[in-house]
Amino acid sequence: MWDDAKQLNAIAAGLAVIAVVLLLWGTLAWAARQPLFAFREVVVRGPLEHVSTTHLEGVVRDELAGTFFTMDLDRARASLTRVPWVRSVALRRQWPQRLEVTVEEYAPFARWNEAALLDAHGVVFVADYDGELPQFEGPDGRGVEVVTRFREWGEVLAPLALNLESIRLSPRGGWHLVAKGQSGTLAIELGREEPAARLVRFVAVYERTIGALARVGTRIEHVDLRYRNGFAARVPGFRERAPKRKAAA
Repeated sequence: MWDDAKQLNAIAAGLAVIAVVLLLWGTLAWAARQPLFAFREVVVRGPLEHVSTTHLEGVVRDELAGTFFTMDLDRARASLTRVPWVRSVALRRQWPQRLEVTVEEYAPFARWNEAALLDAHGVVFVADYDGELPQFEGPDGRGVEVVTRFREWGEVLAPLALNLESIRLSPRGGWHLVAKGQSGTLAIELGREEPAARLVRFVAVYERTIGALARVGTRIEHVDLRYRNGFAARVPGFRERAPKRKAAA
């Protein structure tokens, strides 16, 4: 091979091409890291109600490294989605020094357990919120189911002018509701078996039972629907009388 001039020339040409490619690659990599291509402008787009634009811009400045060519957009997106209230982020480079950040916020739908919130899709997130929201409780991973039940059962109770304020799903699968109406708050124990059917049957007899008692001034604060052929009701202040003892003969 070393006596073959053509092969030697071909090898030399190949090495020269490789050297040129490596030189170009190194030059481009060096140039891409230069301050000339650093981002000078960050534009945050919304609409934003809860997320602080200043906070987002601070995260971009403090945590996101790289220039127009070298910034890791996946890493940048992951960093920004850790900001409270941020549901999703889209990033777009604009030549030569501009970065556009489009943010979608979470929309709070309910409070979840002790310290979290739920959006309308049942997604759990953590953020500070002072507004009025219904209270949901349930095991981890059941947020979507609880949101669905809340919507369905809220519509079932609406004809009775009862507004569903809280819903709880126990670890064993039992359902407990709290609704508010003109006469006060009503707790509804549905249990595990056929909760939707039980609630429909209760609504069907409400006016003849709970509604009739309310019209004469007797307020019911709790109903237990876990019975096959009826339900139990609790009246505030009611005490069952002890049976009278018969006089000794």
